[in-house]
Amino acid sequence: MSALSLDSLPAVVLSWPSRDLHPNARVHWSRRAKAAKAQRHAADVLALQAGWARMPLPDGRIHVWIDAYPPDRRHRDTDGVLSSLKSALDGIADALGVNDRRIVPHPYLHDEPNKGGEVHIRITGALEACDRNP
Repeated sequence: MSALSLDSLPAVVLSWPSRDLHPNARVHWSRRAKAAKAQRHAADVLALQAGWARMPLPDGRIHVWIDAYPPDRRHRDTDGVLSSLKSALDGIADALGVNDRRIVPHPYLHDEPNKGGEVHIRITGALEACDRNP
């Protein structure tokens, strides 16, 4: 499958990540684990519904574009949002049938809030300018 056909895939839209998943949240490990499991499952199911199920992918990295729309105007940092989405990215890797180390996230935290908050995730094939072979 070429990168062009990957670009035509619909985006997966997730709800705003639970506060329990934020790296600075001081919550009991079982509460964090429950939130992580729920987020991973939701991302897996939504990716499958979007038609991302074990499709043929190009070799190399899979670039994941993350557009995060916060639920309110409170200040957030991109690293915190990306860390909060770790389980979602694992769920997407599950749906794609790939090792999550192939995923290269490109997060963008929007300034304008979206009521309730949401995260739009799109995938594209490897970009030669960004792809590094170790």
